[in-house]
Amino acid sequence: MTEIEVPLDKVQEDLIEHAHHSGGDRLMMRLALTSALLAALAAVAALLAGHHANEAMLEQIHASDQWSYFQAKGIKAAVLGTKLDLTRVLGKAPAGKDVEKLAEYKKEQEEIKKDAEEKEKESRAHLAHHVILARAVTMFQVAIAIAAICALTHRRRFLFVSLGFGIAGILFLAQGILVT
Repeated sequence: MTEIEVPLDKVQEDLIEHAHHSGGDRLMMRLALTSALLAALAAVAALLAGHHANEAMLEQIHASDQWSYFQAKGIKAAVLGTKLDLTRVLGKAPAGKDVEKLAEYKKEQEEIKKDAEEKEKESRAHLAHHVILARAVTMFQVAIAIAAICALTHRRRFLFVSLGFGIAGILFLAQGILVT
């Protein structure tokens, strides 16, 4: 999976430029600082979301490898079991090493199954972190977009709405970092 992009960099740059040229307008200065902080947090959240997406994919690949190994052991056990059955049908006693090998295959399959299931569990955990962090990125992007609306309309209430989305983004970011 690829890293989540934050396409609002241009908006944030425009806000800072507008604040710089507005002669110290407090609202514009607050918007510029807020949007810069939100953009930085969005970048951190995007980086972490990408990391967890990659880890989820790698763990799932490892789980698939283990399931393939599990199936290979199952095929070997089935072939050996058929050999033992044929030996018994022919009225002969199966070789002790074959009986032991069949038991070994079954034991190995159980260990491989546990490992594969653990890898799948780890993959799901990373994917859950990715989803939470992707929500943080979305909230930050919405907050920056609303800050741009505030700059264009000069209506202070949009700043508060933007801050609300920013706080939601911070909460998702904290959840994505703290929840294990």
